[in-house]
Amino acid sequence: MRQDEELHFARKAMHGNPDAYAWLITRHQEYLYKMAFLYMKNEQDALDLVGVTILKGYQNIRHLKKPQLFRTWITSILINTAKNELKKIVYYDEIDEKHLSDRYHAVSLEERLDLESAIELLPEKYRTAIILKYFSELSVHEISYIMNAPEGTVKAYLSRARNELKNILKEDYFYAD
Repeated sequence: MRQDEELHFARKAMHGNPDAYAWLITRHQEYLYKMAFLYMKNEQDALDLVGVTILKGYQNIRHLKKPQLFRTWITSILINTAKNELKKIVYYDEIDEKHLSDRYHAVSLEERLDLESAIELLPEKYRTAIILKYFSELSVHEISYIMNAPEGTVKAYLSRARNELKNILKEDYFYAD
């Protein structure tokens, strides 16, 4: 029922219904904030990023081609906006543990900080793939859509990123899927 309901509201939003767009955003607001926080690493910048993403999404909702992919589409906007913002800013803030996946919480604080530092060392395309896969728990298909890359390329990014992380950390934090 939730999927059908979301599809219904996405179609209405695509036709200019602001209430339908607001419903979609409300449904995904926590997810958007968590994703934004993973990129921005502080609350205020994450909230600002979500705000900009919501505005850009509203301005471009008519360009959404597949209403069933609304969440993936809005994630793509968020990531592209985050990349643009991060080009202007450098952060040294510590991570906020409340907003990371259970897999990430399974390691000690020291290991988490090491992992966070290691992820920051990855090339941007690998870092994005790792964040989407392991922190946002998206499928390879969804990551492919967001990154505008073939699924095979995304799988290669994930494999290479895991290998680089293993070399950096000398530990196996990620398990091949």
